[in-house]
Amino acid sequence: MGNVSNSDFPVSVSSLHFPSTEQLSVSQTLASLRRSALSVTNRLRSIEADAAFVREVADHYGLPLVANERCGSWYISPETKTGSAYFKSTDGHTGQWDFSFRRLNLQILPIAREHGGCVIVDSTRRGKLMPDALSKTIPIWCAVFNRVLFPSDTAYHSVELPPNYLGASEESQIEQRIDSFVHSLKSLKLDLDDLRQQLGKPIRVAWANRTYFHPTDLCIGKDYHLFVLCSASKRVHGAEISEGGYIQGAGDDSEAWAHGLTPPVFWAHKSTLLARAEEDLPEIIEKLMQEHRKQGTGHQATRIAPTRNLYISQTSPDSTGSGLYDLIIDCNGNPEATGENTKRLNLGCPSSKQGGRDLRNHLDKVREFVSSQLGRDPTQSLLVMCESGKDLSAGTLLSVLCSFYSDAGEFVEPRMDQVIGKQFIRQRLAWIVSSKHDVNPSRSTLQSINAFLMQRPDY
Repeated sequence: MGNVSNSDFPVSVSSLHFPSTEQLSVSQTLASLRRSALSVTNRLRSIEADAAFVREVADHYGLPLVANERCGSWYISPETKTGSAYFKSTDGHTGQWDFSFRRLNLQILPIAREHGGCVIVDSTRRGKLMPDALSKTIPIWCAVFNRVLFPSDTAYHSVELPPNYLGASEESQIEQRIDSFVHSLKSLKLDLDDLRQQLGKPIRVAWANRTYFHPTDLCIGKDYHLFVLCSASKRVHGAEISEGGYIQGAGDDSEAWAHGLTPPVFWAHKSTLLARAEEDLPEIIEKLMQEHRKQGTGHQATRIAPTRNLYISQTSPDSTGSGLYDLIIDCNGNPEATGENTKRLNLGCPSSKQGGRDLRNHLDKVREFVSSQLGRDPTQSLLVMCESGKDLSAGTLLSVLCSFYSDAGEFVEPRMDQVIGKQFIRQRLAWIVSSKHDVNPSRSTLQSINAFLMQRPDY
């Protein structure tokens, strides 16, 4: 063995060489690879591939495309999109099966009647064949409406569920809940004859995904309308890095990855976005979204039937200054900005989740404003708006409908002995949901409304 001098050994800790400080660990390397696999570019290319499958399904059945928002719109180009639905996967979660009275989805009834059915498009992230909205929420909804609107057509009353997908116990428990949902829907006092006319025939359900079409022989029929529940994405069992850049459910949770990009802007500029480098996309998306916002023409207000003078909309320059409405309540507007204007009420609620809780503190002002203004002239139009047009404005209008409007949609002064219960509130909420299908008041907003309305009135 040769001589080794002291200079061949490190003489201090700082001179020691630790490779781990200069090289990524295995977990860091895998995390980096996963981030690369989940790039915006890979997401957009995956969406494009899945959208091609969706078009094939629509062509196969000869039915129009309806997006289950928000995910479904990524997979449908705007020129081929006939409508939107709002079915929540959480209403299909095991043990939580539910029928949403905040999302009645009545807007798809006339679409089905006109075309003989529709293809409802959604997707889900890695590991599942389809989202719970397609496997359970929509089948529950179809069974409820079949029973309510076509009580004598018993052949369509059972819940149709995907083959060999759920356990027998879960299928049985879902079936057992349908009658209670039917009872609750009837209690909303909707015009069932009108809804029956809008739909025309009972609904049958089919599924289309990359694994199977079921039932394989089902098509548009003369005795029923066909709802095809299409899961757009290919099922991925392993990690994304094993799929060569393909991402299952790439359109899901877009707030976390899209840098503000929306489906309409993606489809309008798809070639540009897919041709650019990943690091350039955030800046390009921001520019495209700015251009899109400049082209916007404002948000059209929706009248809440059966009233003739109550409207709801998202806040926009058009709705704030056009003079189209006699009275305005802006849920997010600065209270100090109204000055001496007695025809406008700004509540000053924050746009965050706190807004729903804060609304409770302003409902007395809403009641006083409506009582003094509409009490003097009930023919005046009233527009209620908020930043989203779906949450605080819906809650505020709900308080107005419950406090001041009769079953016929006419303005009436509240009675001193008026008692408002949850069922009455639910009936009035159905007016809003039936008129503007994308409203979605948060739990905190509805809790504020319930707490305010169910206390004994003090006029």
